[in-house]
Amino acid sequence: MAQPVSVMAGSHPKGSLSQNRMRLLVLMSEGDVHRIPTGVADFDSILGGGLPVGSVVLLLGDVGGGGLEFALTSAAKIGIVREFPETRSFMLGDAGKGGILPSKISYITFSKSKDDLLREVKMSFNKDFYESLSGGMLFKDFSKGYFMRTVVPSSWVGTDEQDLFAEKKEDGVLESLVGFLDGNAPNSLVIMDSLTDLVVSETVKFEDVVALLKGIQRMAKKWNAVFYLILTDDILDKKRQQMVIDSVDGVLKFEWAKYHHTSKRQRYLYVEKFMSVLPHLDQERIARFATLITSQSGFVVINTERVG
Repeated sequence: MAQPVSVMAGSHPKGSLSQNRMRLLVLMSEGDVHRIPTGVADFDSILGGGLPVGSVVLLLGDVGGGGLEFALTSAAKIGIVREFPETRSFMLGDAGKGGILPSKISYITFSKSKDDLLREVKMSFNKDFYESLSGGMLFKDFSKGYFMRTVVPSSWVGTDEQDLFAEKKEDGVLESLVGFLDGNAPNSLVIMDSLTDLVVSETVKFEDVVALLKGIQRMAKKWNAVFYLILTDDILDKKRQQMVIDSVDGVLKFEWAKYHHTSKRQRYLYVEKFMSVLPHLDQERIARFATLITSQSGFVVINTERVG
């Protein structure tokens, strides 16, 4: 297994390491909050070890900005550690050593097949990531219900009719999703790829999606689960996008930024909303995280940009 890249490791000013350790101890002791590591070590060090259990997190971003890669990196590394506990420090870093691991990882899709996803993973990431995701992640494809009242013929969808969790014909896609979550969300990491599919669908009412998100936000605390919901930025008008943001616990923003007078681009991660995280970012004067996606390490933070 390749060691995750940590460009930040040697970039702190003298004396800041002890300060960071102190900050981590304080964060980890705040109300004895249980956290699930994201698998992005330098980000987890700011979060105090990971995301609070019960969090519903919107991964909002530009196409190719890194939201999906963030979720897959998290799922792959957690899956590896669950199977090989001795790799925990190696995969999750010092910040993730004290976090808890979900008992299950579920990947929910409304339009993408399992084969398509795994093909992309195989071409994009290392063998360890691929084996972790293909063998250790529960994949649920709701495309049959999603495309039911569209021009897409059922023969194009090709889902397994014998799937244990297959949606009933009389149920809508949201009702089927609720049934799946009731049985599989407790103590889990749940990736929904993507919320974009639901909010642009003409067969799913937007108001029902928002109501479902509010319900998931309530139940996530009882389920002790963490949700990653992927949404393309600006796909909705400002009002509707804000309604979605108001229905989740946290928003991580992934975007591309261009350098002046050049065609080069850099991916950045912002924390737009997260009550338990933003005060610490302000204290550290952190504005944004420069990120990189590599085949060996997945999604990594390569620099932390501070104000002033």
